[in-house]
Amino acid sequence: MTNAEAYDRGFAHLSCHTVGPLLARACPGRAPRLLDVGCGTGVVTAAALALGAEVTAVDADAAMLELAARRHPYATVRLAALPDLPFEDGRFDAIAGNFVINHVPDTRAALAELHRLLRPGGTLALTWWKGDEMTATNVFADAIAQAGIPYDPPVRPFSAHDTPSRFTALLTETGFGEPAVECVRWRHQVDLATWWTDVVAAGGARFGTIAGRPPEVVARVRAHYLRLAAPYGQDGFPVCAYLVTAHRPT
Repeated sequence: MTNAEAYDRGFAHLSCHTVGPLLARACPGRAPRLLDVGCGTGVVTAAALALGAEVTAVDADAAMLELAARRHPYATVRLAALPDLPFEDGRFDAIAGNFVINHVPDTRAALAELHRLLRPGGTLALTWWKGDEMTATNVFADAIAQAGIPYDPPVRPFSAHDTPSRFTALLTETGFGEPAVECVRWRHQVDLATWWTDVVAAGGARFGTIAGRPPEVVARVRAHYLRLAAPYGQDGFPVCAYLVTAHRPT
């Protein structure tokens, strides 16, 4: 199983819970020209196509993009990353980004680029995780710590903007109007052993360090994970995300 396939089985399944609300905010009326930015393996693209949207999907990961292109031949799929996207000004009626803004290297520059790409009156809808309510992944960090493994994940630039008040202020500063944030909460129900396998195999900056450890260390971390995750085995991990909507003024 490739990293992209592991991501699709694991994190894409986790993040798909916000797709409905995200597109309901981004596409409230007629089927738009929609940009799915940071499309991953295509969960937003699939739902937007089903709504009749003309979808352009971009991602920085070629393997994920290959999966998205193979599954969704009616979307335009491009390899690209914020803050530099290869489209003309005002190209899109709506832009949806499902858990991408928290990964970009420069949040302000990314928002300025999204503002450029929206037509006047267009809608932006973005999600990001509420970190202290991300039990589904925090349990891995706790397991690493309890196993006594040095763990120092890189600090993301987005951490300076990750509260609703700070992020809506940044949206206003970059030219967007009427920013509004809501919380989306759900229970991520998943087989605990499968969740371990998919998260570790997907790698990434936060948990890619696990798979590279000696087998006995991996086994120790996994034992702590299973113990810490056990209370959520029946009802699922409680998870919370922020969903923001804003517009490019006319």
